[in-house]
Amino acid sequence: KCVSSRREACLCGKYCRRSSPFIHLLTLTVLTFGVLAPLICHRLLHSYFYLRRWHLSPMSQEFLAQNQQEGRAALHYFETIDTFQPLLLITIITVQRRNDFHYVLQVAARFHRLLQQCGTHCQSHRLLLCNVESDPNSHQDVRLLSSFFPMVSRGKPARESDPSLNPFEKEKQDYVFCLEQSLLAYNPEYVLLVEDDAVPEDEIFSVLQHLFSARFSKPYLRDALYFKLYHPERLQRYFNPEPMRLLEWLGLGLFLGPVWGLVAFFALYSMALSELVGRHYGLELRRLHPALYNVVPASECCTPAMLFPASSARRALGYLRELRCRRGFAKDTALYSLLRGRGENAFVVEPNLVRHVGMYSSLRLNSNPKLL
Repeated sequence: KCVSSRREACLCGKYCRRSSPFIHLLTLTVLTFGVLAPLICHRLLHSYFYLRRWHLSPMSQEFLAQNQQEGRAALHYFETIDTFQPLLLITIITVQRRNDFHYVLQVAARFHRLLQQCGTHCQSHRLLLCNVESDPNSHQDVRLLSSFFPMVSRGKPARESDPSLNPFEKEKQDYVFCLEQSLLAYNPEYVLLVEDDAVPEDEIFSVLQHLFSARFSKPYLRDALYFKLYHPERLQRYFNPEPMRLLEWLGLGLFLGPVWGLVAFFALYSMALSELVGRHYGLELRRLHPALYNVVPASECCTPAMLFPASSARRALGYLRELRCRRGFAKDTALYSLLRGRGENAFVVEPNLVRHVGMYSSLRLNSNPKLL
């Protein structure tokens, strides 16, 4: 008789009970979100599991040191280069910042290198520097770059004529000036207006070539007011007011639900995991090929890299001249307000095609910047 122990009883089938699926799922959830994900993701800057107290300060200092080194390398690059032939239509809008980071040199150096590697697809491109420093001659890096790139500068008296001009309206007027000068200088089909702290990614030209040749043939894209090539990583999560992201999130959950009987659990499980680890890291997989890049409706923030079709640029100039910017209504918010107010469309390319490296803002003073 199987009565001596529970084990013997189980062998005889008297007390055996099948483990509840709920226990297994609960164990999987606890192990994933309580142990494995925190251990693996605690250094991922854009993850919910990121340990700010441990890593933010040293990572910020490491980023600043690396960026400062890249600025010196960019300075050395332009000091030693012999000849230059402009190839690309890009306008870099620049203002004097901290000299030791050489932001505009980093941007210009990366564009120049990538253009040299681009080949025949980039032969019709050109580059223009737009110096909006209040005293144009004080911008040391631009003085160096003027030997290699064409440049326009905004006149000092025009901006100082209005003493009530706030820095956000001043920034918008600078933006309008550079966009207008871009159209006058080259009469291009597209204007890529890049701020001087937006370093291009290696694949930017291959992706733009794919957009020009394939995606922009669709009327709803061809007539868009602008295309953002950057959106802050901290705002790329699923918990944001963009309906398309919610559909993407739900689709990801359903795709990863392997058993129909458990589809609800695995959908929620995979959705939670992708959100907490960070949507930004999933978007990075799209860099495998230009055709994988996503073009979705744009949200409000921000303007480090904006692509304007020429006809759309002219409309944007007219719109922006009618608006006055202020704190809480900067140029990015002003541009976004035009979408509903004027019945326009705008889109953002995912993942980002530039890296925003400017931790020292020209508008907001910050003596101890952090990555987040």
